Amino acid sequence: MTGQAAVTAAEADAGDRVRAVWHRYSRRGDRASAGSRAYTAYLVVLFGAFFLAPALHAAGTTPALLSLSSPGAATSVSCAFTVTLCWSAQLAGRFWGPLVLQPFVLHVFTSTDLPPTAYLGGAARRRLRYAGIALLLASCAAAYLTTDLFDDLGTVPPAVAVAAGAGALGAVAWLWGQVRTPRDNLVLASAAGATALLVTLTGHRIPDAGTGGLWLVAVAAATTAVILARVAFRSLRTVDLARLARESSRASQAQTYVLTGTLHHALDLYRPEPRGFTSALFRPDGRLRGHLAQGAVRAVRTPGRTSAAALLLLTGGALLAAGTAGGPALPLWAAGACCVYLGSGRVGETWRGLRDELTLPPLFGGRWRGTLARGLAWPAAAVTAGTLLGGGAAAATRWPQYDAHPADTALLAAATIVLVLGARFLREMKSNLPLSLLLPVMTPFGDLSGLLVVAWQFDGLVTVVLGTALLHAAPSAPVAAALAAATATCCAWTGLRRTRSVW
Repeated sequence: MTGQAAVTAAEADAGDRVRAVWHRYSRRGDRASAGSRAYTAYLVVLFGAFFLAPALHAAGTTPALLSLSSPGAATSVSCAFTVTLCWSAQLAGRFWGPLVLQPFVLHVFTSTDLPPTAYLGGAARRRLRYAGIALLLASCAAAYLTTDLFDDLGTVPPAVAVAAGAGALGAVAWLWGQVRTPRDNLVLASAAGATALLVTLTGHRIPDAGTGGLWLVAVAAATTAVILARVAFRSLRTVDLARLARESSRASQAQTYVLTGTLHHALDLYRPEPRGFTSALFRPDGRLRGHLAQGAVRAVRTPGRTSAAALLLLTGGALLAAGTAGGPALPLWAAGACCVYLGSGRVGETWRGLRDELTLPPLFGGRWRGTLARGLAWPAAAVTAGTLLGGGAAAATRWPQYDAHPADTALLAAATIVLVLGARFLREMKSNLPLSLLLPVMTPFGDLSGLLVVAWQFDGLVTVVLGTALLHAAPSAPVAAALAAATATCCAWTGLRRTRSVW
């Protein structure tokens, strides 16, 4: 029977028609080859052999980074993890949800008389199932690596149950974030936070809260996931197909950018467009405002990114203060530096404008020193202020911990800020993927050129993590500050070379 005859014979049943379209599309000729699948499996084996296995061995032979043996501690951490996962999944669904399909396939389906539930329901169930399993495995691995829940056989079943409930809730919240309105998402986020607080308070009152509280968290997460799943799947029939088509087109373009090695171009597609306050960039006499005022106005024009930046900077400052005081704690220090790094890229659109001015010197002029001063004024001031504010708040709440070496704590925090700004400048000045990274790198373990591409994509984050470890290993705070200044200088010079401002 030919393909046309198969489609005609299946017109009586919507499910058969959907499967017929997917069958024809799957034979389009550009599917992944056996060689590409083998290379992916090879990279997974390398990751497991050189990273996951040593990490699991180290976690099994060293004390846990986070001890949850005290009553109620496991319940509190589990609730915090579950609600954070729910919020993150909702946010991810607003940008790239489980209903995103290939633009051509979505166009074919929307051009027929098939209801949206016929061709979106199956894809949503399949992807939610995969997401739930992935979150379950990732949660169990994270709990094994960072906590002592798996050290006692009595806490293993409730810990796995919490991971399963959190994974199910995260998968359903991912769909909820895409199919429901922003108002409904705010309601769910608020309800999830209130429920987590209630479960935490209830878990502290349960005898043997280390296990009873965990079971309560698992039951609450699973029940919430079931209720949300029913409502979310009923919303498929009213999904905005025009918005879904735009999301699918943007996702397809971003995926193409990622496959061609330009991850920062893919992320640029998801930047919000600045709105409002255009006239605020100018003084009443028509001249532009000062550098800091321009950066502040541009930040106000993207309130969502600015709010996320403020939250990340405050959190990063608090973690830096806790990690650098009273004997540096590397995990807290690295986590704070990463939060500050992520927040530094969201304080405004100044970074992108600076990159454009430096990469187009014939149009904007060849004197890059004034351009750097104009472009870096607002990011440097905002990152420094936000980080110091968060660190100061953390120090004010637990001040006796910081009495031993306050000057060293402040110097280490300032050095970390300098390191983060240098790494952010290095990341933002990237253009296209260098051709030299595509050349094979032959080692006894095979071709490792793919690892170089990954390192180039995340060079800023890699610089922050390795630089923080280097500062932690420094014998004194002044030496750490000197190392941070040297690393930031190298990052700035490399970033300028990427824009061809220097040679």
